[in-house]
Amino acid sequence: MTVATRAPQAITIGVVASTGPALRKLIAESQDELLKLFPPEEIFSLSAEELATPNCHLLLARHGTDAVGCVALVDQMQYGEIKRLFVRETCRGMGVARGLMAEAELLAGEIGLRVMRLETGGPLAAAVGLYRSMGYTDCAAFGGYPQLDSSLFLEKRLF
Repeated sequence: MTVATRAPQAITIGVVASTGPALRKLIAESQDELLKLFPPEEIFSLSAEELATPNCHLLLARHGTDAVGCVALVDQMQYGEIKRLFVRETCRGMGVARGLMAEAELLAGEIGLRVMRLETGGPLAAAVGLYRSMGYTDCAAFGGYPQLDSSLFLEKRLF
C-alpha cells in the first residue's frame, strides 16, 4: 500500500517477514515513549522476540528508505489483536498510522478474522482518536489483560 502524504515522498506499507533491525529500532522507540506516559507494570506491549511468532503479522511503513512506523496484527484465532502501533514523531499527521491500521484490517480479513481488538490508554489521545474515527468502540477487557484505570479496550467488527 502507498499512502499519499504532504511529504515529498510517499509512504509505503508492507508486510515484513521478521523483526529485523529497522523494526526493532521502532519497537524500542515505541517502548521509550510508553515509559514516559505509563509505569512499566501498565505497559502490555510485546517485545520484538514476542512478535516473532507464526501467528503475528508485522507491517512496516517506510518514507523513502527510512522505516517510520509499524504495527503488529496478532491472530488470536477468535479475533485479531493490534499491538505496537507506532509512528515516528517526524511523520505523525501524515496518515501513516491510519494507513498501517487499514492494512492490518485488510490482512485480518484475508486470514478470516472478523473482529479486531486492542488495548490502549487515555494518555495516548491521538491514537484513541484514530481508533474511534476508524470505528473502534469500547469493549470489555479481553485476553487476560487486567482491568486498570489506565486501560481502554476497543474493538471493531470487520464484516
